[in-house]
Amino acid sequence: MKAAMNSYHVPVMATQCIEGLAIKEGGVYVDATFGGGGHAKLILADKRVKKLFGIDQDDDAIKNRWDDPRLIIINHNYRYMKHFLKYHKALPVDGILADLGISSFQINEGSKGFSYRFDERLDMRMDQGAEVDAVNILNDYNQEELTAIFKEYGDLNNAFHLANSIIQYRQLKPIVKVQDLLDAIKSQTPKMGDYAFLSKVFQALRIEVNNEIKNLELFLNQCHDLLKPNGRLVIMSYHSLEDRCVKNFINTGNVEGNHIKDGFGNLIRPFEPVNKKLITPDEDEISQNQRARSAKLRIAERK
Repeated sequence: MKAAMNSYHVPVMATQCIEGLAIKEGGVYVDATFGGGGHAKLILADKRVKKLFGIDQDDDAIKNRWDDPRLIIINHNYRYMKHFLKYHKALPVDGILADLGISSFQINEGSKGFSYRFDERLDMRMDQGAEVDAVNILNDYNQEELTAIFKEYGDLNNAFHLANSIIQYRQLKPIVKVQDLLDAIKSQTPKMGDYAFLSKVFQALRIEVNNEIKNLELFLNQCHDLLKPNGRLVIMSYHSLEDRCVKNFINTGNVEGNHIKDGFGNLIRPFEPVNKKLITPDEDEISQNQRARSAKLRIAERK
């Protein structure tokens, strides 16, 4: 039996996630972000689980599979979850788990260009079959488009000036490698807190490259139809935009947060929040895993 690589990714709030699924005898579950297989391994440690579908678009993540007849791996974006579960005649399922964070492996694998610590090509594609990478965005997007990315996906106050610095730099030479980008935005990078600033810049580009917000919306909109009554939806996010989508979907049944009522004025809400209060990591977990510091966990049950 080949175990998943422990170094790939340390699952955040693992115990809370598994408890949130409320695993049942003979249950069928989905780990929509398989990654290093950390959550999946914990799910399959429960012998009551009949079947688990692990979904991930990253080819490197799929290499973490191990031999277990209950584990079925799907190497695609989770936006296509419904299609593949229907193909496997697995509908409806008892629980869906998604950990939306980027893995430690993806950050530490320099060739992917996810981190400013390695001077590699600015790729950032989780799916290597995708046509657009960060190089295309940095060299082709206009001022308005770049500003929107850094403002919406990076929460950067100097988004306009950041975009302008990139445009000025690329007139002299293309922005292809990490150092090119660092040089382009050097005048906008604070001397203190540069780690947090650069993390937000790279996060914003990664979200745009992988169309993460749209894919999340498409994923969420399938969940009601795929879950059994009383089935659980467990989602962990790391960015305010992601969390807003998840919160709106759980509370209103749509990612926009629109309150839709029936003819009697009752709110139509397919899910009931299990945790009324947002679940976050404790100080001990954050001290052991700094990437856990921004995690937000929401759990809901299908009515």
